[in-house]
Amino acid sequence: MHRQASAGEARRSNPGMVLEIASRYSLAMTGIILMTIRCEIVSQDRTVFTGDVDIVVIPGAAGEMGILPKHAPVLTTLKYGVIKVRKGGREDIFTVAGGVAEVQPDIVTILADRGSENIEEIDIDRAEAARKRAEEYLAKGLPAELDRYEIMEAALRRANLRLDAVRRYRKPGVPRLPEI
Repeated sequence: MHRQASAGEARRSNPGMVLEIASRYSLAMTGIILMTIRCEIVSQDRTVFTGDVDIVVIPGAAGEMGILPKHAPVLTTLKYGVIKVRKGGREDIFTVAGGVAEVQPDIVTILADRGSENIEEIDIDRAEAARKRAEEYLAKGLPAELDRYEIMEAALRRANLRLDAVRRYRKPGVPRLPEI
């Protein structure tokens, strides 16, 4: 005969799940219907994230924007920063070095410029090396090729963004949202 776990055993084995279930139960008892919004983050070379989430927070041109299900349609450019995707008690963080976000009531589509990635995928040694290369190049002063100088400035900004995001948001042992 299968024995059902007590509330105490469930709390000890997975406190986050119990809190999420309790929160959702409390909301349901108050008549609030729980909804999700589809989130798609696409960069030039790959799909970075796809899934149904509770909220998406993006670095819009006019400031940070929190997008909930049934949000009014919006089109915005993105600045350098992080995208936060939350579902239940879990959160995934992605770096973005510009791009465009289209918000519809049931979907957020983010077309990210080059280099968008989940902070869990960031190779710290590689980012440090990229920052060092860019700093060394920029320290030499203005070259004859201004395009190359601007490319290295952008590389330095991306490397600093990646390293800052890892320092601020990467937490060992925190579960990531599954991609759907």
